[in-house]
Amino acid sequence: MMPFTVLHVCMGNICRSPMAERLLVLAAAQRLGKLDPDVELAGLLRSVSAGTGGWHEGEEMNPPAARQITLRGGSADGFAARKLTSAQLDGADLILTATADQSDYVHALVPGAASRTFVLGHLGRLLREVEVKSLPPAGTEEETFRTRAVALVAAADRLRGETEPLPGDDLDDPWGRGDQTFQRIADDIDETLFMLVEALLPGAPRPA
Repeated sequence: MMPFTVLHVCMGNICRSPMAERLLVLAAAQRLGKLDPDVELAGLLRSVSAGTGGWHEGEEMNPPAARQITLRGGSADGFAARKLTSAQLDGADLILTATADQSDYVHALVPGAASRTFVLGHLGRLLREVEVKSLPPAGTEEETFRTRAVALVAAADRLRGETEPLPGDDLDDPWGRGDQTFQRIADDIDETLFMLVEALLPGAPRPA
């Protein structure tokens, strides 16, 4: 069974989407390590990224972006920027864009991906409203995890309806700016990704 694939999209694929790619892996690995350390995350979840432009194809991520990942306990090793393709979109179960403009780009490239595509900040707002108790059971077996993840995306899409992202849902472009800006953007990314991981791999129930 293919792992549930999350594709993160920004403009050049060296700042925002690489941070999201690796920070999702970090958050999910930390949660899985607490729930079931014997399970390999790679069998459950695949986190990848690409850019709407190909100017930086093959490059490493921007150093301030890499610093944010390593400072938080993740790894920036082995990253190489990619140009977004329709094949990547077709293979993704969830597509998270940094901005609404990039979401529009995805819709134009693969119209059928619209129901799986969200501006990251918009998904964060939707996750606060999704009734997670109505989702299929959570678990660390591949089929169980994938079934819940697919259902979560469908629930967020239904909740979204015809509503559009808000301007505040966009992630600022930190390119050419200092570490403080990259930290703020990474914090914004983490906020939504932590909620996503919590919905996919909820922690143990609190004692009554």
